[in-house]
Amino acid sequence: MTAEKPKDKEDSRFKAFLKRKNIEISLKRYGIDALGAMAQGLFCSLLIGTIINTLGTLFHIPFLQATVATIAGTDYTVGGLAMAMSGPAMAVAIGYALQCPPLVLFSLVAVGFASNALGGAGGPLAVLFVAIITAEIGKMVSKETKVDILVTPLVTVGVGVFLSWLIAPPLGKLAMLLGNLIMVATELQPFWMGILVSVIVGIALTLPISSAAICAALALTGLAGGAAVAGCCAQMVGFAVMSFKENKWGGLVSQGIGTSMLQMPNIVKNPRIWIAPILTSAITGPIATCLFHLEMNGPAIDSGMGTCGLCGQIGIFQGWLSGIEAGTKSAITPTDWIGLILVSFVLPAVICPIINLIVKKAGWVKDGDMKLA
Repeated sequence: MTAEKPKDKEDSRFKAFLKRKNIEISLKRYGIDALGAMAQGLFCSLLIGTIINTLGTLFHIPFLQATVATIAGTDYTVGGLAMAMSGPAMAVAIGYALQCPPLVLFSLVAVGFASNALGGAGGPLAVLFVAIITAEIGKMVSKETKVDILVTPLVTVGVGVFLSWLIAPPLGKLAMLLGNLIMVATELQPFWMGILVSVIVGIALTLPISSAAICAALALTGLAGGAAVAGCCAQMVGFAVMSFKENKWGGLVSQGIGTSMLQMPNIVKNPRIWIAPILTSAITGPIATCLFHLEMNGPAIDSGMGTCGLCGQIGIFQGWLSGIEAGTKSAITPTDWIGLILVSFVLPAVICPIINLIVKKAGWVKDGDMKLA
């Protein structure tokens, strides 16, 4: 019987340590759980703050337009305060998804603020990387000493802020560069990039990852943001309408203004049910970019939301208002509204079921394949 090598012993001890600390290095934990949680953190801070500000401006609500706090010379409205907390909200959400102990979780507030601030417009991407690394290091030291109340926050905040200083600025610049590249390419090639962006972001929305977080991390707005909204709507409205026979009104609402991710178990069983929504997004994407010149100039997170809570449409509307205030847009025209309604609701509701009928006639999809559990 051969003796265990020292290196093998060290490996087994390290694996046991990681298991004891609930550290799972996997694509699911970081690419699905953490990314999805980050989007929820963004939703509860930046997105909700933007919606509150939009409501205040649109309906002239004094309380929502008034300054409720002045910090370091900066005035904040109710929505502004929520938006300012996006970094901490994202980091804590990521820590929650990674099942951090309380002291690590609470320490991520400062880490999220630092990484988001230092990451600039690419702050969400910086928060994602910094918060994941910091959370796992914090978990390693948690409850390892008798003075855990001092050691764990000190290590977590210290490591997090140092990493924010070290990698947040270059990550932010990288995200901005990639996002700007996509947006410039879409301006130059609205047809082909309209298809590409619409299909990719739409697929990301239905997969168990976060299209909203991806769009936020890349600061994806403008014409590319409009294509992204189109792709997301094609998936959500498309699945909702073409599966109406199986899922009735509950399915229409849960998928149409909730998420098409509900169909993932059915997609795993029969990937061909995804053909119609993907082809629909390939059609509506260039219609948005080339025909209606639909731009999403609200918060970048809205580009990846589609009809979820009507956030994509609210973001586009917010962009219209901002354009009018900035003088880059003279007014909201009937064509703007027609384009938004057609791309967001009408075209996916018509095109997707028609394509699905063709797929059904080919024998690739049958009744019941899209039944939600």
